[in-house]
Amino acid sequence: MIQNDQELRVTQERIVRFESLLAQLRVSASREEFPQVSGSYRREIEKMHAEVMAYLSRHSSEMLQAAR
Repeated sequence: MIQNDQELRVTQERIVRFESLLAQLRVSASREEFPQVSGSYRREIEKMHAEVMAYLSRHSSEMLQAAR
């Protein structure tokens, strides 16, 4: 779970890297192997997207209260 804006930035950067890797796999992996090699990347991207959205759905004052 993302706790602060620094963790948000790191997670967003990871999403970009994973999406870039997935884009590369689309052309480098064979049609047969693509579903197997891409699945874990897709699941991780989806998980990180959910964490980002959960963090962004909370007002910043909620984060300050939780830190106390």
